[in-house]
Amino acid sequence: MNQSRVKVLTLAAMCSALFMTNTDDTVLNVALPQIQTSLGSDVSGLQWILNAYTLPAASLALTSGTFGDTYGRKRLFLAGVAIFMVASVICGCATHMGILITGRVLQGIGAVALIPTSLSILTHTFPKPQEQTQAIAIWSAVSALALIAGPVIGGLLVDVFGWQSTFFMNIPFGAIAFWITTRFVNEAQHKRRRYIDLPGLILSVVVLAALTYALIEGNTQTWRSPLILGLFAIAGVSFVTFLIVEFRSTHPLLPINLFKNPSFSVVNGVHVLVMFTFISSLFIFSLFLQQVQGYSAIAAGVRFLPLNGAFVVALLISGWLAARVGWRLTMTVGLTLAGLATLSFVGLRADTEYGTMVWMLVVSGFGGGLTLPPLAAVAMSVAPPSQAGIASAVLNTTNRLGGILGVALQGTILMQRQAAELVRSLSAWNLPSNLQNQLITEVLRNGAKLPANLPANINPSKLQHAIHNAFVSGLHATVVVAGIALLIGALLVWAFIPSTVHRENQVKV
Repeated sequence: MNQSRVKVLTLAAMCSALFMTNTDDTVLNVALPQIQTSLGSDVSGLQWILNAYTLPAASLALTSGTFGDTYGRKRLFLAGVAIFMVASVICGCATHMGILITGRVLQGIGAVALIPTSLSILTHTFPKPQEQTQAIAIWSAVSALALIAGPVIGGLLVDVFGWQSTFFMNIPFGAIAFWITTRFVNEAQHKRRRYIDLPGLILSVVVLAALTYALIEGNTQTWRSPLILGLFAIAGVSFVTFLIVEFRSTHPLLPINLFKNPSFSVVNGVHVLVMFTFISSLFIFSLFLQQVQGYSAIAAGVRFLPLNGAFVVALLISGWLAARVGWRLTMTVGLTLAGLATLSFVGLRADTEYGTMVWMLVVSGFGGGLTLPPLAAVAMSVAPPSQAGIASAVLNTTNRLGGILGVALQGTILMQRQAAELVRSLSAWNLPSNLQNQLITEVLRNGAKLPANLPANINPSKLQHAIHNAFVSGLHATVVVAGIALLIGALLVWAFIPSTVHRENQVKV
């Protein structure tokens, strides 16, 4: 077949797979309220739905390049697409939370196999610099399209066909990518054997899993319970052991020497803070728009367009701006804008008009988009050329880690604050403690819906008002944490990142 046609088909297959995985991320947020109602889940269950995907993606991100180089990138990509499609069917057919969470774990494994590998296949297929730049630009544009279109597509599917359809929509995209790749994409395999740091991989999984489980399940159990304290202890000991193993390993999963450069350490830490805020905000505001303000799934998806659109626009202009005013100023301005806009959400009430919050969404999204490309540019510039691949993998890992911590910690803050406010409201009505506990449990399990079979002495409208105010109180607590995190990130960037960075640590300020 003509080589030009092979290149076009390869690009189409990689973009189809990328669109499938990226829309799955954004589509799911608007489906969460219906999933909560359908499967009878509380906020902890929703946190697990999101983090069950992100945990394997974060844990395996550092090894995906090694597996691709060792066993073949095409082979790994096909395996990832197949796993993702099977997992999507499992999720779509789930009748209880256990099955859905299992499917999400498999989706995360499939995604980490196919996303980095798709980029490697493109760089191999388009070896000429100009062609490669164009191909990667199209690949990145598809990612941006998925970010913008995902909530709207998801909302439409949820309202018309139900939440299960958000998983079944992955099948045609995956099938196209699988068929084209099998028929037309050339294999690319590294000739030099690379080693898998199995102890480091196992320890990284244990650290993330134990920490996430402790943060999420602390909602449903006592924070001082032996299980929760034990999980925090396991996470801490495993993390220290991981650092020791990586420091001594001849083939480390995570080369510790990269973090000796303060710029590399700071930008990855700030990357965690940005994704902590962005991912958790999508999660919490999707619940707010649907459960408190009463929007349908598609209406909520449409209302995310200003946020996501501003984010993509800022992504496109950030490189141009950074070239003129420097990386440090660009990132500092972006983080400050996002931080202040996020803090401004403390003025929201249950009945706040959407038009009032649009500017907050736009500024928040614009600030986040302005920050991320310079963060990546600094990380890749200060890393030695021989470690560019692992530096990119570290960035991908901190991206996922920020999402994990954001959903786990912010979801916990939301639920704890919501429960505390409900206790305060119900206690003022002089209700028996056992009835208070029953009502709070039902509210947390069913979102903002009124519990069934209310006692005659409870006014439904008054209780609904208390439920909405409790959620808003929790939202206020989360945006304060998120806003402060972004402003701390701005201070770190201004203090430690030079305006321009050159390789081999030659710094010009």
